Amino acid sequence: MTRTANMRAVLLTGHGGYDRLDVRDDVHVPTPRANEVLIRVAAAGVNNTDINTRIGWYSKSVAEATDAGAASGIDGAGDDGWSGAAFQFPRIQGADACGRIEAVGDDVDPARIGERVLVEPVFRGPRAFDILYFGSEVDGGFADYTCVPSMHAHRVVSKLSDIELASFPCAYGTAENILTRINVQAGERVLITGASGGVGSAAVQLAKRRGAEVIALAADAKAEIVRSLGASRVVPRDANLEALFGQEYFDAAVDIVGGSQFGAILNVLKRGGRYGVSGAISGPIVDLDLRTLYLKDLRLIGCTVLEPDVFPNLVSYIERGEIRPVVAATYDLSDIVKAQEAFLTKQHVGKIVLSL
Repeated sequence: MTRTANMRAVLLTGHGGYDRLDVRDDVHVPTPRANEVLIRVAAAGVNNTDINTRIGWYSKSVAEATDAGAASGIDGAGDDGWSGAAFQFPRIQGADACGRIEAVGDDVDPARIGERVLVEPVFRGPRAFDILYFGSEVDGGFADYTCVPSMHAHRVVSKLSDIELASFPCAYGTAENILTRINVQAGERVLITGASGGVGSAAVQLAKRRGAEVIALAADAKAEIVRSLGASRVVPRDANLEALFGQEYFDAAVDIVGGSQFGAILNVLKRGGRYGVSGAISGPIVDLDLRTLYLKDLRLIGCTVLEPDVFPNLVSYIERGEIRPVVAATYDLSDIVKAQEAFLTKQHVGKIVLSL
């Protein structure tokens, strides 16, 4: 197959508003290096991290919720990214990608050319927390082509469409990683916040797949869909959790929201309960009563780097049809601003995906 020298891509040119998203058709097609593959991207999902990075929300100088300045950027945001290092511009974002391998670098079997793959979005280095995030420290999926390490391009055999498959990597990988880290078991009660979003809706399905009893926090208008994904009960996002459940009800909690409910979530965990977090859309600064933490022997676990088995397991669940995609809307890559605007209304359940 003959490739052109240039491709279409969305370049993030700096922190700020939608004007920082530059849709170009003259970006050079990357060349795979040793142990890398070149993927022709077919679809790429939209995630909170794309917007958070654009507006500079990961900077330690920012204390607001993720919707603060989501359209225009956040005044005073620094250049320190989520990894702590200064963010490098321009950057092609996009933590999700589904496509086919079109070329391989040295030390990669040429037989891989033509494989349909999903990209595992956290690239592990030689040390446990020596990582690069696809679409953050390295260019991601908002482009016709992308290069990734061969080991992070996972072959997938499925009848699902490219759009459907592209809804899985970031959200479902994050959700499965949290459930793995907090070791959710069959028969346990699990509280899941933000259950209508990409990670939350994935966590509902994946916790149910493990045999857990799922209680979800979501808006009333989305409750029926969340129940259809496996939640036995859905309660409002601002519910008084202690009044509803008492102080020792849940074995574990999956939190994507943070903000004012943090303390209440710890209060409704059983002694020895586990709390896993990978998001703070309602605000990163929370009140913690250390007495709750140590007197109840709670375990609080931050979850970003995927455990080695998480993504291969996720691909196997997809191939066996044990989980299903939840795609709310699809946009062309050139309509990325419209896609992010729709994402920020929070009126959808599941994922918004870009088609290439």
